Amino acid sequence: MTGSGTYALLAVPFLGVAVLVAVLAGVVSAGRRRAERPGTAARGRRSAVLAGIVAGVALLVMTCVFNNVIVGLGIVAYDPALVLGARVGLFPVEDLAYSVGAVLLLPSCWVLLDRRRPVRSERRTGSAHAEASRTQSSRPPEETP
Repeated sequence: MTGSGTYALLAVPFLGVAVLVAVLAGVVSAGRRRAERPGTAARGRRSAVLAGIVAGVALLVMTCVFNNVIVGLGIVAYDPALVLGARVGLFPVEDLAYSVGAVLLLPSCWVLLDRRRPVRSERRTGSAHAEASRTQSSRPPEETP
């Protein structure tokens, strides 16, 4: 490691907030799971986690490709005295901190901003619907609104 790591220090607050929000989302999600009936939506959670992992890997790969292109073309340059020293291709590793933060922050915000609708305990079946219709039609016409 060659420098003082100033670029890395710039990323610390962003990553700190992302980690705190991710932990909060995990606590909220665990509370929601405890409130659900056992076995409900487990398959949906697994596919959501898998989709998040795939999207996160894709974001990191695209970030690596794009960062290498812009550094290779000379559009962006990093002061060697301000990087940690480790590089991914042409760009310093600390530049991935923002992508890692986004991978944590976006799904966490999704969990925290999700407004669950209350689950109906009774589904309206055909017979219940027919009973409700029969009750309404059995009123005399003057009582019907």
